[in-house]
Order: sequence, then structure tokens, then C-alpha cells
Amino acid sequence: MEEKKGINSMLEQLSPSQVFGLGIIEGLLVLCTVGFFILLSMQFGGAAKTGDTPTVVTPTVVQPTEQVAVKPRPVDPKVDHIRGNKDSDVSLIVYTDIECPYCKRFHGTMQEVMDKYGDQVRWVHRQFPLDSLHQNARTEAIATECAGLQGKFWEYTDLVFERTKSNDGLDVTTLPALAGELGLNVTTFKSCLDNKDTAGKVEADEKDAQATGGRGTPHGVIVGADGEAVVIRGAEPFASIEQKIQAMLK
Repeated sequence: MEEKKGINSMLEQLSPSQVFGLGIIEGLLVLCTVGFFILLSMQFGGAAKTGDTPTVVTPTVVQPTEQVAVKPRPVDPKVDHIRGNKDSDVSLIVYTDIECPYCKRFHGTMQEVMDKYGDQVRWVHRQFPLDSLHQNARTEAIATECAGLQGKFWEYTDLVFERTKSNDGLDVTTLPALAGELGLNVTTFKSCLDNKDTAGKVEADEKDAQATGGRGTPHGVIVGADGEAVVIRGAEPFASIEQKIQAMLK
């Protein structure tokens, strides 16, 4: 009470204009205080709602990794067609459609691989005709198997790839003539073309290709000595295949 009387006494001593000025100052102080708290609440409230608080984002970099393949059936020298070192622990298993233009290109790449690494690795040819794309591919695959029964699988396969323009570019009626060029018994060759066992060999390769994830051609799997298996993705260039081979040979 005494303090209130002291304040009133001081105000009574001021002139009306001085009292008015003090009122304005007091009002401004109140407004500034209220405004400060309003701005403060808006800042924190807005940050909570909109996430305005800066966040350090570290980009995720996906490192390329080699795709691991489902392992194909074991290589059997009595059944499979092998080029290179038949006793090698590194196998390049290639599933091929002879009328596929990319297979034609990759066949040449694999020949380069054999020129350089033929004494260290083995190239295993398996059939994978895509009937929906190439009507002649299955017949040609069977024809190469028939040539194989007479000991000329690779020579005949090389010749068919050389003669076809791909995409059913080779007339299948000429297949016996190609066998004749290589000195095969054409009569035996023709009989073989209708042999169910030969057709079954092609189908077995086809199923193996699909089991290892093959959906198109060329499809391949490189299997190392320790059982590690990596995919050959389509018609990869020589440098890419060489890199994978060297990794397997280490």
C-alpha cells in the first residue's frame, strides 16, 4: 500500500503532457513484449509443422555389385560341347540362339577369349533357341548337335554363324549341304535331324538356361574353381569378359 501511494504521489507531480508520454511508452513496451512472444511461438510452431529445421541429408551411393547367378548343371565333358582347356576349373557357359544377332556377335567375342585364354578356361556351349523370335533356331540347334555326333560340333556351329544373317536369315534346307562341306555323312546327318534324342538334348539345355535366370540371349554364367558364379549379361564386350575371367583366375 505504501508503495502504491508513492507511485501515485509521483504521478501527481507530473504535468498532463508528461503523464501522456509515459502512457505511450508503456503501451509500446507492452506491444513489443506481446509481439516478441507471438513471433517466438510462430517460429517454433512452424518448424514443428513444416520441418523447417535444417536436416543434413547424406546421399546413398549404390555401389555396383556383381550379380550372383543360380549355378547351372555341372559341366560334363561326355555331354557338353567344350572349347579350350577341358580340365579347367573356370567355365564360361554360354546359352545361345544361333539366329540371334547378339549371339552371332558374342560368338566372335568368345572366339577372341579362346585365342587369349583358351589354355586357362573352358567355353561350354549350350542351346537356348527362342522359338517366339526365331523359327529356325531350334532346327539349327539340333543340326549342330547332329554335327557333334560326327565330331564336328564347333566347326559346324562356326559355319552356321558365319553363313546366317541372323533373325532367320539362313534357309534351313541348306543345313545338310553345310554338313557336306565339312565332310560329314549327309545321310546320317539328315536322319539325325528327326531324332527325338537329339531334340531332347536341346530341350535339356534350354531348361538349364531358364533355371539359371536366362530370359534372353546370349545368356551366360562364369563358374570359378570355388563354385562362385557370375552372370554374363548379354553380348558383353571382350574387355568385360576378360575382367571377369581374371577375377576368377586369381
